[in-house]
Amino acid sequence: MTFQSTEEQPIIKLDNVTFRYPGAEANSLEGVSLSICRGDFIAIAGSNGSGKSTLCKCFNGLIPTYYSGDMEGTVLVDGLSTADHSVAELSKRVAYVFQDFENQLVRPTVYDEVCFAPLNFGYEDYKERGMNALRMLEIEHLRHEWIWQLSGGQKHMAALAAALALDPDVIVVDEPVAQLDPAHARVIYEKLKLLNERYGKTIVVIEHHTEFIADYCRNMVLMEKGGRVRWVKSVSEGLSAVSELTEMNIQPPQVTQAFHALRSEQAVERGIAYPITIEEAAAHWSPVVRRASFLSDTGESIVPPSSQAAGGEPLVCFEGVISGYQGIDRKKKPILQGIDLDIHEGDRIALIGNNGAGKSTLLRLISGLRRPWEGKVTVCGKDTRKSTPEELSDLVAFLFQNPEEMFIADNIRQDIEFFLKARKQEGIEPFIEDVLRRFKLTELQQRDGRLLSGGQQRRTTLAIGMAMRPTIMLLDEPTASLDIASRKELTLLFDQLREQVKAVVIATHDMQLVADWANRVIVMNEGRILLDTDSRTVFQHPEILDRAALIAPQIVQLCGRLGIEPACLSVEQFIAYMQRMPREELVYGIS
Repeated sequence: MTFQSTEEQPIIKLDNVTFRYPGAEANSLEGVSLSICRGDFIAIAGSNGSGKSTLCKCFNGLIPTYYSGDMEGTVLVDGLSTADHSVAELSKRVAYVFQDFENQLVRPTVYDEVCFAPLNFGYEDYKERGMNALRMLEIEHLRHEWIWQLSGGQKHMAALAAALALDPDVIVVDEPVAQLDPAHARVIYEKLKLLNERYGKTIVVIEHHTEFIADYCRNMVLMEKGGRVRWVKSVSEGLSAVSELTEMNIQPPQVTQAFHALRSEQAVERGIAYPITIEEAAAHWSPVVRRASFLSDTGESIVPPSSQAAGGEPLVCFEGVISGYQGIDRKKKPILQGIDLDIHEGDRIALIGNNGAGKSTLLRLISGLRRPWEGKVTVCGKDTRKSTPEELSDLVAFLFQNPEEMFIADNIRQDIEFFLKARKQEGIEPFIEDVLRRFKLTELQQRDGRLLSGGQQRRTTLAIGMAMRPTIMLLDEPTASLDIASRKELTLLFDQLREQVKAVVIATHDMQLVADWANRVIVMNEGRILLDTDSRTVFQHPEILDRAALIAPQIVQLCGRLGIEPACLSVEQFIAYMQRMPREELVYGIS
């Protein structure tokens, strides 16, 4: 069966494509037939390991030219067979922005970067092409900036501009928001929308965050385990398939989940459309909440109180810490400015803030990978200025933001074993087997970590960290690229390992993880701590969230639109609140 995104002529067409990586026991793609039409804005969704990235790497010939393996079937790009044309030729038609976009940046300044591809293709107007790409994204002001001094959002924009410099017809972006704070993530999508609507570019995104799919995409491809295309539907129809998506570990928008749980059979029969955006949900429920406002007079609250942060002697102590990096002019540029902070046993800390706020620097100071310029950091009684990172690694496991940096061996089993074997610990086999099983990596244990999907790489790095049996676990954006099942497994594993892991600090942009998991939230901006509170109180400070480029979870925003106070932090809390209302009004609203 051939799936086609619109009725127009396809610009990308796959016919019965099957692909298997070297050493893999199963195909990553299985009989995929798919058409993507010119001018579409389409999302590729699916659980981790379903073949999303592999599929998209077929669009510009990276598979099988660069990523070798066994391939069958045909791929046509604007009528050209990828089997008969080089990646260089195809790159003029299809640009690819990788999930780890920083690895695409090879030149010192933004201007050098955007001119690099057209210069190497021999275009005489390479300078004009580079500037035109900057103008299309409205980032000309960054042209003279050093790449390594840019924020994460600016680097992502530079990578996108460099991809645009060849004026491709199709732009593929793998996980556009995975490493960005919520505000910058929305900026990226606004730029993609601009390229699609003003310049006619065909946009393909690989995306786990269905709220962005709802707000920006027109069509949606659902991949399933085994590398098959399950269906292609309009975004409205696709995201309304709540049961199907949830079964496949894809989390629909929170407002859509809530409507699905609260709907009645009569609503289905009457064809009431599922809301997929906050605007649609607010329009549906605002009359209901206004009419049923008398319920607030009962004095009851269905929202549980927030968990309190742990106490006791601190495991980690920051005292007046200043730290940063040395610029190209050899001048010190501070990132953290006068940090005072204690971390206690039992803390589940979400460290949040915009890109460049200093979150990763703070984690590196705890791990000993960086030492303070001024002040003092103490970890389990050890002064990090007098301890090596190797000594501190017996106490602290630090999982980097980029998973590839954690892979040093030929397969992931060796990576997971490495720490314990380096310390000559014996009898570790049962423990390693248990770690592999918990993270569902048993079947992948002989695979090279660098060849796994983004989500599989995340799970593997978590397994590496857990295998170190640390007292303190530090994680930089651990839920990026994880499907709903893997995210739930992550939080469950933290609960299971409380006897060993005394405190967990997560630097994250995942506001739902903040709401669901953290008992303490630290908001950072420009190297300072703006707020240190609990997961409920943090969302009651919109001015601080705005300053730190953060956006509350969709269900919290909906509560704000509806005037529900205190706001519900989860879909379950919202459902409980709404179920107190008359059933008929709840489903249909007021006409």
